[in-house]
Amino acid sequence: MQPRIVGTTMPVLELRLDAGEHLIAEGGDVSWLSPGFDMETSTAFGSGGRGGFMSGLKRLIGGGQLFLTKYTAPRAGGFVAFAAQLPGAIRQLQIDASDVYMVQQGSFMVSTNDVEISVGLQKKLGAGVFGGAGVVFQKLSGNGTAWVQLAGEIIEYDLAAGESLLVHPGHLALFRAEMPLEFATVKGVKNKFFGDSMFLAQIHGPGHVWLQSMTPSKLAAAIEPYLPQDNSPSASN
Repeated sequence: MQPRIVGTTMPVLELRLDAGEHLIAEGGDVSWLSPGFDMETSTAFGSGGRGGFMSGLKRLIGGGQLFLTKYTAPRAGGFVAFAAQLPGAIRQLQIDASDVYMVQQGSFMVSTNDVEISVGLQKKLGAGVFGGAGVVFQKLSGNGTAWVQLAGEIIEYDLAAGESLLVHPGHLALFRAEMPLEFATVKGVKNKFFGDSMFLAQIHGPGHVWLQSMTPSKLAAAIEPYLPQDNSPSASN
């Protein structure tokens, strides 16, 4: 399998496969592909090779799809391309027993067959924040390669043992799963949701963390005033 990331602001992940090679992605996320691929959809995919409906349910709870699609290359080989859904960057992750990652909901793009995508962390942050749904991280484990999409510019930090970082939860894009993470209100900063407090995540080293400059909620808020409004009488009933 030969990966290629093309573009800058809205990158595209192109994966060229040899005969019989396959990859796993969420259904409907493919952008274009060469002819001849066999496509199969199942709840068993994305389970790290273990299969089963419960693995799919865990993935669904983690903000992913219940059904994933396996793309198998034809005898002549071929390529499959996936376009980023937000301006940002695509990162490749090597996953094994010592390299397990937590990625923000909706960031998973594609993986090889033996990577497991499941719920890693859910936190209710209160009414108004992220639509009242809280923050959700997916766990990427197993053995193989995964690609994730992160929003905006990406800033990376290596935290040593004893070091920590306070982060707005929406900017915490990706981190190593062994890093402790907790949430708390920080007094002294006025916030429209929590009065005189701000709700932040605190992540502790040692480990590597990826922060994203854009959050989906802030992007939605920025473009909302420019969306057409339905002012018909039926819209108010």
